[in-house]
Amino acid sequence: MLSDREVTNTLNMLRNEHLDVRTVTLGVSLFDCVSHDLELFIANVQAKIARYASQLVPVCDEIGAKYGIPVVNKRISVSPIAVVAAPFGPEGMVKVCKALDWAAKEARVDFLGGYSALVEKGFANGDRALIESLPDALSQTERICSSINVASSRAGINMDAVAWMGRQILGCAKASEAADGIACAKLVVFANIPQDVPFMAGAYLGVGEPDVVINVGVSGPGVVRKAIDRLVARGSNDKGEALSLLDMAEVIKRTAYKVTRVGEIIGNEVAQRLGLPFGVADLSLAPTPAVGDSVGEIFQSLGLSSIGAPGSTAILAMLNDAVKKGGSFASSSVGGLSGAFIPVSEDSSIEAAARNGCLGMEKLEAMTSVCSVGLDMIAIPGDTPASSISGIIADEMAIGMINHKTTAVRVIPVPGKGVGEEVSFGGLLGSAAILPVPKGDCSTFMAFGGRIPAPINSLKN
Repeated sequence: MLSDREVTNTLNMLRNEHLDVRTVTLGVSLFDCVSHDLELFIANVQAKIARYASQLVPVCDEIGAKYGIPVVNKRISVSPIAVVAAPFGPEGMVKVCKALDWAAKEARVDFLGGYSALVEKGFANGDRALIESLPDALSQTERICSSINVASSRAGINMDAVAWMGRQILGCAKASEAADGIACAKLVVFANIPQDVPFMAGAYLGVGEPDVVINVGVSGPGVVRKAIDRLVARGSNDKGEALSLLDMAEVIKRTAYKVTRVGEIIGNEVAQRLGLPFGVADLSLAPTPAVGDSVGEIFQSLGLSSIGAPGSTAILAMLNDAVKKGGSFASSSVGGLSGAFIPVSEDSSIEAAARNGCLGMEKLEAMTSVCSVGLDMIAIPGDTPASSISGIIADEMAIGMINHKTTAVRVIPVPGKGVGEEVSFGGLLGSAAILPVPKGDCSTFMAFGGRIPAPINSLKN
């Protein structure tokens, strides 16, 4: 039960602090849809998605209205298509992707994730077909998202996959040139990808997951910032002592607890109404381009001139840890990524810091060692060599592999544009100035291929 003060506090979060449930994601296993006949497989897939997803959007809207807490996005994740559509070549994969896009449109969801391949240790035939199809598949569909896992702490880094993905990212940019390379915004390269992520573009339903499941992604960077601002305005902690970073961490932790409880209540009720199991609450702080809904603004509340200033990595480490501690106390079903995202184009404060030179690729990479994901939604020059993109991916995969954490790369080479020019992707994807990539040539290194071995602690069981 909540006290009157806590009820009032939550109402204020809704009214003034951008509290929402960022996504309710319906996970649907497609393993029982498998067939060697392409048309039969597509029919099976579309029928199963329609059976379970037809009521997702209206139920989310009804429950959001009931509690006065909007569910911003409704999404679907499916089994890795490289596995369930393994019999089909690249052309068949494109047809499957279009069929999934149609199913997503019929269900009126925002995105469908799971056009995915897990190739950290090597390629199966389905993996090769799916990766080869990426430029056509993602440029010819609107709602499909793709994730490719190329590294893990147990398997090491598949450098052949890293090199190929550098080329395919450029291919996706060229195929969607008329829309400033937007296909790349739907493609992310991972190390240690979780099986239950509800956020896009990385969402897919892992092999160990239920047949159908509801996962929820909660957010609330604006709520966290306001809580810090109130504490700073008060000038002292509950004991009347001068504020310290321990007090800041404590208020972040308590706020994350409240936000997670809200998300889990919504997710559980959606699951009950649909007659499905509830999976996880991903308590990641996911920003939007709206002012007041920014992870970057939290850094200013904690005393920096902007994100990117010295001290940014330390603050991000504290923020990530406090969010996880608060969320884990609020729920026994925490999963996904759960921490703080730093997507450049999707966060107005981070984008502004990048635009004015306070935040570059090198600092962003350093911060990914302690954040929840990695280099996210970064626009780069369209003439960036594929080997440089692959080198950026390799560096990020190494951070994930060595630190036993999830890392990812979602960069967008914008065709025909260079450093300092602007690009707008619309909606939650936001806009950004194009950042320079680190100078130097890594093409000879990337040409070696093979696999970077996993660290010795991968032998733990």
